[in-house]
Amino acid sequence: MHIRSRYLWLLLFFLAAFSSAEAGTRFRVTLDSSVATDGQPVSGRLLIFMTKSDKPLETIAPDYADPNKVWISGMEVDNLKTGGSVDLDADAISFPAAFSSASAGEYQVMAMVDRRHTFTYYGQPIGGDIVSQVQKVTLPEAEISVTLSKMLPQITPQPHPSRKIVDFESPMLSAFWGRPVKMQASVVLPPKYSESTSTHYPTVYIIHGYGGGYIAPVAVVDQALTQMQKGEIPEMIYVFLNARTWMGHHVFADSANNGPWGTALVNEFIPYLEKEFRMDGKPSGRFLTGHSSGGWATLWVMVTHPDFFGGTWSTSPDPVDFRNFTGPDLYRAGQNAYADANGKDYSLVRVAGKDVATVRQYAQQEVVLGEYGGQFGSFNAVFSPKGDDGRPMKLFDVKTGVANPAVIKAWEKYDISLMLRNNWKTLGPKLKGKIHIVVGTADTFHLDEPTRLLDAELKKLGSDAKFEYVEGRDHFNLYQDGQPRRRFFWEMYAVARPAAKTAAK
Repeated sequence: MHIRSRYLWLLLFFLAAFSSAEAGTRFRVTLDSSVATDGQPVSGRLLIFMTKSDKPLETIAPDYADPNKVWISGMEVDNLKTGGSVDLDADAISFPAAFSSASAGEYQVMAMVDRRHTFTYYGQPIGGDIVSQVQKVTLPEAEISVTLSKMLPQITPQPHPSRKIVDFESPMLSAFWGRPVKMQASVVLPPKYSESTSTHYPTVYIIHGYGGGYIAPVAVVDQALTQMQKGEIPEMIYVFLNARTWMGHHVFADSANNGPWGTALVNEFIPYLEKEFRMDGKPSGRFLTGHSSGGWATLWVMVTHPDFFGGTWSTSPDPVDFRNFTGPDLYRAGQNAYADANGKDYSLVRVAGKDVATVRQYAQQEVVLGEYGGQFGSFNAVFSPKGDDGRPMKLFDVKTGVANPAVIKAWEKYDISLMLRNNWKTLGPKLKGKIHIVVGTADTFHLDEPTRLLDAELKKLGSDAKFEYVEGRDHFNLYQDGQPRRRFFWEMYAVARPAAKTAAK
């Protein structure tokens, strides 16, 4: 290349780069000196949310039912001191598109520092996170200034005499991680528990769904006590298990990334609880129930420990047959997690029968929010091998959706339908009368579809598993009238106390 031409090319390159940077949208985020951080610098994921709204907003958060409604940008920040500032290029990592591509007009923006990388899991800031006020901005604007002005207060659970919060240090999990790891539960005792020192009770283990927590709020405890006193639900011990880790929902499955949560539950934690509380302490007195990721977890724990529990009542479980994993058939050659063979995007979310969000949108939004604790990050943490970088291998490329065949192969052992088909000769007799699954026909995340695949396979095998499809119910209104959970509890009690005359009021 001629020297003069070379310099001209370099000049044009730098001018183009400079022009591109000028055209972008940059946020200067300042941590107000009034925010009390005990003199410690702040680290975490800095998130910017931007949306259009005719009404003044008090907060801004992503909307799973309308993923394009809120623009999001994020980056990691380290050691931000009070009074200090950091610049964020809102075009570098953003969803649904670069901020500079937003149409001209007035928007509202909010910033936050997700200090413990929990926003992707909970979908909202929690105690200890630092947020700004929502402010109006007019685009296009090269630089927007935002001030982080408030640290959210920590919330301490209110004490309740019938609820015991248990922290148990697991030897197995601690050995896996090389540091102390605790298993946690919120134990709700029946009204008459304190009246006797000899009466034992059947026990229900409840596993929350993705984004949930384990501490039963005071209102829930009071409601349960009232229902037991009125005879609406049986007097049993109700244990709310914590299924959340920093990588998401561990679903009590042994995994290469999370550790042996399922084995630790059965071999360590439940035996510990049965020593601390007057539980039946036998299979006919141990029951499982949970919704969504908790539905998958309870079914998984049941089929992997069929002799330990008396049954599971699992609702709207995460995909139980990987021939439909929120849309894609993982076993189809050349599978893409985002689009079918005709190039049509898989729907992930539907509301009132209308598809409103795709797998592509959900996964790419998750990357911006922060993969730790995200739903797909959670799946990878449970099902995938550990990569060379020490992190869970990804099922698919987030940009393209192209699936990794080696990872799919590793996921096979967590396909409940496949596992049951391959081991039915051994598992079938042990699971007789123990599997109950309920899902709405309009499930928000299409989870009725893989459930029907499992149902068909178990029918072929001659299983007596009970499947119930509640017409018109979705993922979030399955329990709106208190059913079917109250019915579940009475069915459990009938197994534990077959001679007792029981009837739900």
